[in-house]
Amino acid sequence: MPKIGILKEGKVPVDRRVPMTPDQAKQIQEQYPDVQIVCMRSDIRCFVDDDYAKAGIELVDSVEDCDILFGVKEVPIEQLMDSKTYFFFSHTIKKQAYNRDLLRAVLKKNITLIDYETLTNTANQRIIAFGRYAGLVGAYNALWTFGKRYNLFDIRRAHECFDWDDLKTEFKQIKLPNIKIVITGGGRVAKGAMEVLNGIGIKRVSAYKFIHQEYSEPVYCQLNNRDYHQHSDGRAFSRAEFFANPQDFESTFMDFATSADVLIACAYWHPKAPVLFTREHMTQRDFSIKVIADVTCDIQGSIPSTVQPATISDPIYDYDPTQGKIAPPLSDEGNITVMAVDNLPCELPRNASEDFGYELVNNVIPHLIGEDREQVIARATLAKDGVLTPKYAYLQDYVDGQTTEG
Repeated sequence: MPKIGILKEGKVPVDRRVPMTPDQAKQIQEQYPDVQIVCMRSDIRCFVDDDYAKAGIELVDSVEDCDILFGVKEVPIEQLMDSKTYFFFSHTIKKQAYNRDLLRAVLKKNITLIDYETLTNTANQRIIAFGRYAGLVGAYNALWTFGKRYNLFDIRRAHECFDWDDLKTEFKQIKLPNIKIVITGGGRVAKGAMEVLNGIGIKRVSAYKFIHQEYSEPVYCQLNNRDYHQHSDGRAFSRAEFFANPQDFESTFMDFATSADVLIACAYWHPKAPVLFTREHMTQRDFSIKVIADVTCDIQGSIPSTVQPATISDPIYDYDPTQGKIAPPLSDEGNITVMAVDNLPCELPRNASEDFGYELVNNVIPHLIGEDREQVIARATLAKDGVLTPKYAYLQDYVDGQTTEG
């Protein structure tokens, strides 16, 4: 049976999340007595070394003798060990240029790489993710940003709160004018964002009323793909067709961009899909969005103002659409303020880790330790024995340096 190691996160800026909590690691060892789990010592985790030791998990300085290694973020290339099986978010499946060398190193070192983002059930639904907490923190940060921009209220940052319950105590201080907030997406991330807005008491309205009615209180609407896409030839929207051929569709999001004050972008975006709007759209007088919280944080993706990621310590910047350039945060009323942090769940690391680890224990470990009859692990394996697996062979030109991102 395999020996499993919990990695110390090596990426900078630091990530305090863990793939499994001490109690969850203990649960795995009790459920699978032949499996041994060890944990690398770390001074940055939200769960300290002593928490793991008290749960009966051995602390080590090296995991060279482990077969399977669990991390969260990308493992620095110089820390990768030959011929191991790794689980982490590789951020390579969209051909992200900044991680090309990481995937090259994985292949060179004969590493078996399983990416959390590609772990799915037989219905092709993701079975493990930090999405809810990206949405929770993203929506909270959107309101924090709006409050800062208009000097309306002063609330703690999410990462200054101990956990989710502590953060919710800030809700009562959030007092908003009669603004309109639009959320894109219908998955875990969007549901997390809606959880925050509902918790604050912001009224939800339909997409039609959002555009056509005025309100004397803050409201929000949540959009699915059919609400802001149309087929290029005028045919009725088909969700299956949109996901199969997103390049055949056009965005109609400007219907909402001329009504909304705040955009919370939570929808997965395919590089072949239309962008939400263009920089030229943002310069039009009727473009009314002043705060964009790009929770998905696709750099130079569906939202033209997301030109670089922000950080937890410096979460916002201004975007001047007339120049197409970044400006200091809150520097000019004509700018649009952007919140585009790419590791939002890190702001609530304990809760995010607990939920993620729960899904790992229940949805992934049984297929890893037992027989992978449903091909859960096989479907998510990007590389093995020095080559890309057939499902991910499309990444070969990316590895070879023949394509750019997307």
